[in-house]
Amino acid sequence: MIRIILVAAFVILFLVLSIPLLVAEWIIGKYNMELKSKSSLAIVKWAFRVCLFLAGTQVIIQGEENVPKDEPVLYIGNHRSYFDILITYVRVPRPTGYIAKKEMLKWPLLVNWMRNLHCLFLDRNDIKQGLKIILTAIDQVKSGISICIFPEGTRNKANHTFMEFHDGSFKIAAKTGCPIIPMTIYNSGDIFEDHLPKIKKTQVILHYGKPIYIKNLPKEDQRKISAYTKNIIQETYFKIKEEAGF
Repeated sequence: MIRIILVAAFVILFLVLSIPLLVAEWIIGKYNMELKSKSSLAIVKWAFRVCLFLAGTQVIIQGEENVPKDEPVLYIGNHRSYFDILITYVRVPRPTGYIAKKEMLKWPLLVNWMRNLHCLFLDRNDIKQGLKIILTAIDQVKSGISICIFPEGTRNKANHTFMEFHDGSFKIAAKTGCPIIPMTIYNSGDIFEDHLPKIKKTQVILHYGKPIYIKNLPKEDQRKISAYTKNIIQETYFKIKEEAGF
């Protein structure tokens, strides 16, 4: 139980003690939004690294050379754990907004940092609002901000399985021409969700696949881009499972 206490205590302390930083970031944003984006990115990446350290999580990175550094991308990944956000965010090379569920709006201070990071909040029961979020994400990519989505729509509670990837997520790449970066996250459920309420010291593998440019795919794959991307992530997942041995 000591790890969950350490992580929870750090998160609370960070949120409270970072209030002056939020004020400073707000002032910076009045004059230089690009600088605000970069500084907020650096601050949150540091906080997430501390959380992963306190949790005893060792992240093995594979294929990071596949992530373009000179253009925004659409990250697409499987989703098993709350820690997936931390694991993936500490590796992003440029400002990146995550699409999160609207319930996150209830968390004071945390939601302020999320907004600083260009996160968008989705009401999964409101189709019209969902469309607006996708349109906003498209505008963000056009302005140089990457987007990350877990298109299963929620955390998958079953080990070694995959839920359907929702098509709407992929419109961001289809409308902007940005590359899709498949992210395969292996064993993240072993950090916390597989043995609640304990946080366990463990290894996680994060694999970045080669960029997918929709326009370069055959027409049939373009029409079924969600299934195409899911298949890549799923095949990579089971390959990692076979090779990792855990």
